[in-house]
Amino acid sequence: MQPFPCNQCGLCCRNVHLAEETRFLDRGDGTCRHHDLPSKRCTIYNDRPDICRVDRQYELHYANRYGWDEFVKLNVQVCEVLQEQSPQG
Repeated sequence: MQPFPCNQCGLCCRNVHLAEETRFLDRGDGTCRHHDLPSKRCTIYNDRPDICRVDRQYELHYANRYGWDEFVKLNVQVCEVLQEQSPQG
């Protein structure tokens, strides 16, 4: 299984308000309370919740519906939409 091709842009962390599963992480402005904006890094990366772990979400909820490559493709499409909608491109 190839790792998820994250480019570490931080857009998923700056848009936790968009998904019901991640809203509990919202610090009040749509951004995850554990996201460090200047570095675009997670301040609790090693201890982040399962919802923030693509491979763990796949194992828990999607392995019975998709192959890994298809799951990655679907997630990359979401990343691309977030990039298109971001004022920073």
